[in-house]
Amino acid sequence: MRWAPRASMPTRELTRRSRIRDVWAHPLGRDIIESLALQVGRSPRWITNPLVGAVRLDALPRLTRGRIDDDFVDALVRLLRAVPDVPAPSGASPLREAWFKEAVIYQIYPRSFQDSNGDGIGDLPGILSRLDYLQSLGVDAVWLSPIYDSPMDDNGYDIRDYRAVLAEFGTLDDLDALVAGLHERGMRLIMDLVVNHTSDEHPWFRRALADPDSPQRDYYFLREGGPDTPPNNWRSFFSGSAWRWFEEAGVWGLHLFSSKQLDLNWENPALRAEIVDMVRWWRGRGVDGFRLDVINYISKTPGLPPGNALIGELIGFTGMEHYFHGPRLHEHLRQLRAEAFDDPDCVAIGETPGIGPQMGKLMVGDGRGELDMIFNFEHLENPGRTRFDDYRYDLGYLKRYYTRWQAEYGDGYWMSLFFDNHDNPRFVSKVDPRPEHRVAVAKLLATIQLTLRGTPFLYQGQELGTPNQGFTMLEQLRDVESLGLAAELTASGAAPAEVVARVLAGTRDHTRVPMAWDAEGGFTTGVPWIAGDGGHVDINVAAQEGDPDSVLEWHRALIALRRSSRALVYGETIVERSARRVWRYRRVAGEQQFLVVLNLSDRPARMRMPAPEWMLEHASGPGAGRLAPYEARIWRRAPREGLRSA
Repeated sequence: MRWAPRASMPTRELTRRSRIRDVWAHPLGRDIIESLALQVGRSPRWITNPLVGAVRLDALPRLTRGRIDDDFVDALVRLLRAVPDVPAPSGASPLREAWFKEAVIYQIYPRSFQDSNGDGIGDLPGILSRLDYLQSLGVDAVWLSPIYDSPMDDNGYDIRDYRAVLAEFGTLDDLDALVAGLHERGMRLIMDLVVNHTSDEHPWFRRALADPDSPQRDYYFLREGGPDTPPNNWRSFFSGSAWRWFEEAGVWGLHLFSSKQLDLNWENPALRAEIVDMVRWWRGRGVDGFRLDVINYISKTPGLPPGNALIGELIGFTGMEHYFHGPRLHEHLRQLRAEAFDDPDCVAIGETPGIGPQMGKLMVGDGRGELDMIFNFEHLENPGRTRFDDYRYDLGYLKRYYTRWQAEYGDGYWMSLFFDNHDNPRFVSKVDPRPEHRVAVAKLLATIQLTLRGTPFLYQGQELGTPNQGFTMLEQLRDVESLGLAAELTASGAAPAEVVARVLAGTRDHTRVPMAWDAEGGFTTGVPWIAGDGGHVDINVAAQEGDPDSVLEWHRALIALRRSSRALVYGETIVERSARRVWRYRRVAGEQQFLVVLNLSDRPARMRMPAPEWMLEHASGPGAGRLAPYEARIWRRAPREGLRSA
């Protein structure tokens, strides 16, 4: 098979005798160094100074007194050698305009958006009934979390049948009606696609387990052995070993996530052909694009070797170096693009944990023939923190993070912009959980998303400034990840209060409670599958509709401004000098210019006022004098002819 030409250049081959400066010159090496520097709060410049840069890799065990051992050096070299390309310079490709770059995309968690039949579970007819609301918000596309047939061990990310709709969500006819309703309103549908793993109830896996000679046996990673010794030391993201013992077959099965989510073996060409055929089937039903769940995990190192202990300690998951960017990842992505996403209007968005800007460019470069955008999660936590830490997020880090990414991505690349989703708590609460700052923080975050270069992704309820839920006990949760962590912490000897505090800080259920439509809730006439904390009484769509000071109307105004302004979509991002707690940048496209000034703190801040030709367009606070806590202001520069006529 012949793939599209790659917009890239070959990397320099690395060995143990390579130097640290050679690692820095490598795209993956640079991402690793920059990520580690962020985690320890240091600039990567100490790596690039001549003395450090000249150090050979094989000298690191001696220089670090064994902290970095020979196995670590070998693992690093193998990992870097698996990446053969360097991304093309940012200015090497012309700007390619596309609908998804101009769009605002809205993520729906179907189980919690709108229930139409009173069973307490959101469904497709319920979503259809709310399309006029989404159209009035200014949404261009809807991204649905999985609605496929599933035993719901991980709320739909464990798929049992790729070509069926789970009965509690509706039918294929309901899905067709939703596609038609979106298209009639000028909106599009993006489906969540989970092809790193399936449910253990998928027919492929059942046949694989029952018959060692079945064609599906090689669709998964099944290894013979004894019940007490897993094939390697890899760890699951949902706690414990990444291997499950199947007594009836005498084999171990690999699962990076839940023990009911078995990883697929993308080395098998028949499996890849099945996936391509399935994607084309959905495209034939009118689906406009796909969000690809943990897609960078689909290629594993052949033989599944054990993970390096030090790497596992550094990143928290032993074995991850063998699959977060596997040796055939780009080949598999190019096949998907060429055979499944072959229509240029079909958008492909990859969820890619651990991928930095350099490696991201190898996935989304216009000439690469792979993905259109990726989701990276480094910006959601401050350096050294995890989702389950209870802390106040420092927005100064967000400023540094996005400044770096906006500078790295030129016209040939495109990034996603998001804060909330189904896998994380509400970002507004992470920044400042105090109720008196909720509205200001929500407007600040919306301003960042809707004025930086990239495609904004809103998550249901984010447009209302919905905060975290006031959960108080584990019994209120439904999330398999959270409950698994609670069991692991309890088994390790943690005190009950410590377990509850840690799990509640990061549970995914904060964003999975029902959407608040009115003071009564408006989600269902029955008992919801998961209960919120009652915050819907005050924070709901009906209460904010038409209120010019509301978070909802702020979103509407900025979405409309972005849609009407080429500079806010395709324009260059120019960051200006400002105080540490102030973020100041311009968006420029020809004569059209916008100036955005943001106060990143809970205290008033001084700012330089722009010249008279700048007209204040929007302000989330007073709009004059010092910036109020978390205030956002947007100015538009008057056109030259307007200045002359004045």
